[in-house]
Amino acid sequence: MQPGVLVGYSMGARMALHVATLFPQVVSQLVLISGTPGIRNTEERLARRNSDNSLAHHIEDVGVESFINEWLALPLFSGLDSSNDQRSDRLRNSASGLANSLRYAGTGTQDPLWESLSQLAMPVHVIAGELDSKFVEIAREMNDVIPQSEISIVSSVGHSVHLEDELTTAAILQQLLR
Repeated sequence: MQPGVLVGYSMGARMALHVATLFPQVVSQLVLISGTPGIRNTEERLARRNSDNSLAHHIEDVGVESFINEWLALPLFSGLDSSNDQRSDRLRNSASGLANSLRYAGTGTQDPLWESLSQLAMPVHVIAGELDSKFVEIAREMNDVIPQSEISIVSSVGHSVHLEDELTTAAILQQLLR
């Protein structure tokens, strides 16, 4: 198998990071957009798992459309509007699928990978939106410990970097893939 470039956003970035640490031979380059290696503190991870489980039950109770309305109203997604929020795509999810994604792939469930970051041998590019201060801090921390890493902080956007500023994100990716 020939290694390839792995790009992930948010939960997808966390999944991509897990793949890169478990199977580094299949990843030639890693791009993490608004990602995190997880929650370091055991008590905080347990609290997040409990919170995600409660949210999973809520999704099952209220249904996909109500949940998507609530989700897109969160400050984390304030940079999105009807032109770029992918609402119709999000509505194709099922309540059980969204709930199980929180239960089995949430940051409270997954082991943190902070200790593994220094072992990454492939080039890693970390991208965060300037207005998403939490993920900018995480991006800087990751950049400090990953040996072959670069960081891009995209100005005037939040968590959904690739949706809020498609052109800048595409330019960064195009430059990386050259």
